[in-house]
Amino acid sequence: MDVILLQDVSGLGSRGEIVSAADGYARNFLLPRKLAETATPGRVEEIRRHQKEAAAKLRRDAERADELAETLGKTVLTIPAQAGEDGKLFGSITAADVSDAIFEARKVRIDKKKINLAEPIKETGDYMVEIEVHAGVSATTKVIVAGAK
Repeated sequence: MDVILLQDVSGLGSRGEIVSAADGYARNFLLPRKLAETATPGRVEEIRRHQKEAAAKLRRDAERADELAETLGKTVLTIPAQAGEDGKLFGSITAADVSDAIFEARKVRIDKKKINLAEPIKETGDYMVEIEVHAGVSATTKVIVAGAK
C-alpha cells in the first residue's frame, strides 16, 4: 500500500515522502497513529507540486544569499565607540552592534547569531568579521571600530 508520511518514521522514510508499506503495517500502525495517510492520486499530485515549489524557493534563496554575500563582502562598517587614550573601549562591540551597523549601512537584517565573533571587540582597530548569510554561504565584512571621545 502506498502512503504519504505525515511524520518521520524510522526505517521507512521522512515527512512528505511517498513510500510503499505493507498493508497490515499501514492499516494497523501508520494510519491509526496519524503517521501517514493513504496516497490518493490527487494528494500525490499536491505533494509533488509542493516539493517543486519548495525546490524553486530554495534556489531563489540561494541566489539571493550569493548576492547578499557579495554585497556584504564589499561593505566596510565604521562603528564609533567611546574609548580611552590607550584604545580600550568603555564597553564592547558585540554581534548585535555589528548587525545594527549592517542594517544602517545596507538596510538588510542579519540575525546576530549569524555573525561570528569569537568574543566581543574591546579595542579600537580594524577587524574582519565573518557573517553566515545562508547555509554554506558566508561573507567577510571589514569592521572599523573608531574611538569617539
